[in-house]
Amino acid sequence: MFNVAIFGAGRIGQIHARNAASLQELTLKYVVDPNRAAADALARQTAAEVVDMEAVLGDDSVSGVIIASATNAHLDQALLAAAAGKAIFCEKPLDLDLVRARSAAPQLSRARMLVGFNRRFDPHFVALKARIESQSIGKLESLNIISHDPAPPPVSYIRTSGGLFKDMAIHDFDMARWLLGEEPVEVFASASCLIDPAIGAAGDVDTARTLLRTESGRLCVISNTRRSGYGYDQRIEAYCSAGTVRADNVLMSTVSTCTERGSASDALQNFFLERYAEAYRSEMRHFVDILRDGRSPLAGYRDGVASLVLAEAAALSVKRNTLISVASV
Repeated sequence: MFNVAIFGAGRIGQIHARNAASLQELTLKYVVDPNRAAADALARQTAAEVVDMEAVLGDDSVSGVIIASATNAHLDQALLAAAAGKAIFCEKPLDLDLVRARSAAPQLSRARMLVGFNRRFDPHFVALKARIESQSIGKLESLNIISHDPAPPPVSYIRTSGGLFKDMAIHDFDMARWLLGEEPVEVFASASCLIDPAIGAAGDVDTARTLLRTESGRLCVISNTRRSGYGYDQRIEAYCSAGTVRADNVLMSTVSTCTERGSASDALQNFFLERYAEAYRSEMRHFVDILRDGRSPLAGYRDGVASLVLAEAAALSVKRNTLISVASV
């Protein structure tokens, strides 16, 4: 049994807290959040105690911390947890400032740190990766990743999110690295504000296409939009030398209808908390493996920085309308 604490009682913090509390190997001992009402509510749900961060860091019985706080707090809290000898499960991104994220290498590259790229734990994408690596349809040549949200978040969120590439597409950059099996060396991106002028006024884009190229020439195209109009669209297709393999969308049910007018399936799952519910549970089980067995994190500090580099390169490519060498970022 390992005692853990969670920093952040918001939407994603509630998911992680409930998943941690559901595992017999973990005891969620503490909840930390400056919003006392939110902290109290989550503590009641999980039989935890509300304390401040200093109390968590000073408690030797706490083996690990789950950082689900505001993005601008991630890196500072991770550094404090590492200094206190705690294992760390930190939501993405590590920070919005690439220089700051890189500067933490001396402390965090040695820490027991899992970065919250939950899609690596999605059973459909895990199966896709296994099929690619088996080379049953030949060697991987290119990828198409589609990641379309059903509707844009509030503009108040956009203003502090770090932008589409660091907030949304960063998951897809991580998936590209994971599935390609080698690092992208060049990035070209083009983006527009087509959905809501208020997003553009906030300094962001809402629609983007990004092309990644590896040293061997493998290509990955990533399609992002803040509004699909038809549900949460999460698809990946891998093109290999002897065929193609894909992971399709998850539907609300397997029920379909067929009439003289044609056939229709059920709707797409409409929110990331539904689509990736099992991935979040598997991610927390992996954190147990790190605590109990010393397992190497499936996504660690280096992965957090590498995806942030690609996000920065994509934003630069849009700004300059040119190909960006990853090595120059």
